[in-house]
Amino acid sequence: MKVIDLINNSKDTAFSFEILPPLKGTGIEKLYQTIDTLREFDPKYINITTHRSEYVYKDLGNGLFQRNRLRRRPGTVAVAAAIQNKYNITVVPHILCSGFTREETEYVLLDLQFLNITDLLVLRGDKAKHESVFTPEGDGYHHAIELQEQINNFNKGIFVDGSEMKVTASPFSYGVACYPEKHEESPNLESDLYWLKKKVEAGAEYTVTQLFYDNKKYFEFVKLAKEAGIQVPIIPGIKPFKKLSQLSMVPKTFKVDLPEDLVKEVNRCKNDADAEQVGIEWCIAQCKELMAHGVPSIHFYSIGAVDSIKEVAKIIY
Repeated sequence: MKVIDLINNSKDTAFSFEILPPLKGTGIEKLYQTIDTLREFDPKYINITTHRSEYVYKDLGNGLFQRNRLRRRPGTVAVAAAIQNKYNITVVPHILCSGFTREETEYVLLDLQFLNITDLLVLRGDKAKHESVFTPEGDGYHHAIELQEQINNFNKGIFVDGSEMKVTASPFSYGVACYPEKHEESPNLESDLYWLKKKVEAGAEYTVTQLFYDNKKYFEFVKLAKEAGIQVPIIPGIKPFKKLSQLSMVPKTFKVDLPEDLVKEVNRCKNDADAEQVGIEWCIAQCKELMAHGVPSIHFYSIGAVDSIKEVAKIIY
């Protein structure tokens, strides 16, 4: 069943969460442990992130370095298939512009179709660490809406070179990202909403927000989106606050504001354990308010926060 159908058919607020593929050279067992821990939520689907290759430098001695390309977290397609096979749950691999050519994306789509994995989250992705501005890989795309066009053509049985498939299968369905506090590269929120509407018109069936800690900003964003004519579900993305260092790291990394009340509570904490408890309580309050407002689903970013999310699940599920 498609993600949009899983959400729409849920009597109450649905839940889902996001995971990372294992680091290159490590096993999948720890990932299974994470899923087992979070199954208490009865997740309707699980997202699997995709990671581009980056340049790394190997010290050869005598002041010489060798530059190599390394993909630290490969295996998104295989991990998605393994989870689907083991847990019989809908999986949603991320498809990126960042780091992938059009042909590489096409091969990923073919692999997923062979595995009968037909739900995607379509994203531009972050710029490479060595880049000052986002730069497509080869003939890759600048924007997610261009990637949507390739997926739409694939669904019609057309390859990137214009040739036709001899056999077509179930089409892909997909969601896209949105930013209640605007994307860091966007000039303003109005521009963000304009392009979000374009992505919905191009075929996105739902949107998932960047993480946020202020529900007022989410509610205002949903209001503005509806006024702009965006009618698809806007799923709040949530992650519990975890460490004292996140007071400065979260705004810098995710370009979101932390509410004054949350900052005051964290500043009273003596250590990370205290901050983690504050984060759990804040997350519970956030989720309860979102659920009271009838949000269709809540999506949890689980990286580094699995134990906290489990504590939240005990209260709200």
